[in-house]
Amino acid sequence: MELHLSLAEITLRLLMALIMGGVIGTEREYKNRPAGLRTHMLVCLGATIIALTQVEIATNSLQLAREFPELIPVLRADQTRLIAQIVSGVGFLGAGTIIVSNRSIKGLTTAASIWTVAGLGIAIGMGYYLIAVCSFVGIILSLTVINRFIRVNALKKMEIRYVHRAETKEFIMNYFEENQIKVEALDFDVEFFEDYRIYTNIYTVDLPKKMTYSQVMEDLSRYKNITKIRIVDI
Repeated sequence: MELHLSLAEITLRLLMALIMGGVIGTEREYKNRPAGLRTHMLVCLGATIIALTQVEIATNSLQLAREFPELIPVLRADQTRLIAQIVSGVGFLGAGTIIVSNRSIKGLTTAASIWTVAGLGIAIGMGYYLIAVCSFVGIILSLTVINRFIRVNALKKMEIRYVHRAETKEFIMNYFEENQIKVEALDFDVEFFEDYRIYTNIYTVDLPKKMTYSQVMEDLSRYKNITKIRIVDI
């Protein structure tokens, strides 16, 4: 019985890694994310190569044990050792796609997709085709379809800069009350200048389903004392 993988089997696994990683990377690149087609292809392919190497290491150990039974007590073939390094190593690569600036965080989904693609590559490299195909379908559904059917009305932070504290703050709170916008939390800051002050309030708000953040920003921007409005992702 031949224990080693055939050339056809190795080629099939590598092609699967390139195709599946490429499809996922295309979706990320289409959305102009930090890691796109080539990155996902290489991560998936690299994980597959390492998994294939681990399979061959284990196969060689079995081959030696079959040919030289006296070596069995000293042979070691831990099939999880190299794979464990993939899981931790790819985490650093994914972290490089996360951008934190001005209280906003971007790239978390791309980081997660890179980490998941590595797992996909491991499944392909180890020859678990059913796991690989089902995982691939799950990844594609998570990145493309889920948002169309499941929408979470997430809390967001709205940063509002303004002058004339009392009247402007009253205007903002009245607007929130009239439109049934719930304020979950409030942070504030004051900048002092020689003859005036600029106030910055950061509201964590929960909008009713009928409203959008762009609509709220447009309405508030019409007030003369408000100098800046922006959404801060959380």
